[in-house]
Amino acid sequence: MSAMSDITVDIGPQARIVARLAHGVREDQLDLPTPCPEYAVRELLGHLLGLSVGLRAAGRKETGGTDPGSALPELGPDWRTALPEALDALVDTWRQPAAWQGMTQAGGLELPGAVAGLVTADELVVHGWDVARATGQEYVPDEAALRAARDLLAPTDDGDDGADGRDGLFGLIVPVPDDAPLLDRVIGLSGRDPAWKP
Repeated sequence: MSAMSDITVDIGPQARIVARLAHGVREDQLDLPTPCPEYAVRELLGHLLGLSVGLRAAGRKETGGTDPGSALPELGPDWRTALPEALDALVDTWRQPAAWQGMTQAGGLELPGAVAGLVTADELVVHGWDVARATGQEYVPDEAALRAARDLLAPTDDGDDGADGRDGLFGLIVPVPDDAPLLDRVIGLSGRDPAWKP
């Protein structure tokens, strides 16, 4: 596998999938639980909006911002237009080669631009699954973004996708069979149970 610093991915297709899923959320679903225990659907959508803005800034090498975990995300009344616009701006930023080069900051951490790009793909893949699972929508992620999420969460191809209790990037890994679909393995690596239901 190429070094992580050599990996780039067009997040446009995955961002369009997330925008479609958000569009499919009904008003009466905003208070439903999600696979993120602390978030209802409304907070999850607020988080997606906030991370789109924050990771766009990371791609632009802008510094500052707030800790994404400092408070529950709020969802403004204009979210149905604001979220697609933020996703479009995020895509535009990460289509620039300079976004993937050098160092940047995200969530209060300094990291290589290439890693921030993979984080962006991972966030869209995993939170797309969260939205779909919470609201009963079909979900087929973009294959390139899904592979990028896998590269971020398990950068060594050691065949150990489901080590029971192993600490992953975002918490304890949920064991998933080696022959499970790649999406299920990525969801397990993210610390979620692929069998989660509301």
